[in-house]
Amino acid sequence: MSIKSIFQSTVAALAIVSAGPLFAQGTPINAAAFDALVAQGPVANAAAIRSSTWASKIKQAGTLRLGGTQTSNLFSLLNEKDGRMRGFDAGLAQLIARYILGDGAKIQFTQVTSSTREQVLINDQVDMVLATYSITPARAEKISFAGPYYTSQAGVLVKANNTAIKSYNDLAGKKVATQAGSTGPAILAQVAPKAVVQEFQTHQEALDALRQGRVDAYVTDYTLLLNALSLGSGDTKLAGAPFGAQDPYGVGLPKGSDGVAFVNAFLKKVEADGTWAKLWTISIGERTGSTAVPTPPALP
Repeated sequence: MSIKSIFQSTVAALAIVSAGPLFAQGTPINAAAFDALVAQGPVANAAAIRSSTWASKIKQAGTLRLGGTQTSNLFSLLNEKDGRMRGFDAGLAQLIARYILGDGAKIQFTQVTSSTREQVLINDQVDMVLATYSITPARAEKISFAGPYYTSQAGVLVKANNTAIKSYNDLAGKKVATQAGSTGPAILAQVAPKAVVQEFQTHQEALDALRQGRVDAYVTDYTLLLNALSLGSGDTKLAGAPFGAQDPYGVGLPKGSDGVAFVNAFLKKVEADGTWAKLWTISIGERTGSTAVPTPPALP
């Protein structure tokens, strides 16, 4: 896909190289604006629901069963004070629930990791997974994907005082963390085959290993690294610009589900009416200092 990545734009605008974080640490989301946007989202008509057995099943149950995360600051973070999850992925999930179920849409949440996302769909524990979920051929053999709804690349995170690692070209012989079940191991095998790779089950475990000095760098999706910076205290920094192929994020659905066409129609609708851009601005743009709204990836 010839899609201009948001992160390439952000890098150009903010001149991210090996300097420290360039936006305010811990900038909170505008909860009122987020909630209002979701509450104003579109609602599918009866004919659209009937056209999809996947959507009809959810409508009949009265609840959307969602597989997601609640620790991703920019994409899906739980606010323990009000019990709401907010962020770009959380917003899309809530908008899909509203699209199918209307006002007062209910979501049954299941926490997933990089290693469990396919299995919860295969086991019919959830109706969909929305969790910065990269579309890959291997995953597409087990499940179906709607989208893509977003794109990213890979990035390198190091401790703020690290002067030896300026980009992925400096990872040879270094201890490098990544997430098991993610695209990180394959990326490192390609761009840094001499790195000493250590796989962790969760993003937080990998981040903790870096902060504790047990690894020299952490390589994963650039979006997750922006999350780490937006929540951090200035003890980490990005080493170089995003790199590698465009990494498309999709909505995971049961294999062969006709929900793919239904969700893609929803995505086209919220992109066309400006909801996608508003959600990006509230969840990511205002919190990372980026004012240039990216162009959504092309949908099939």
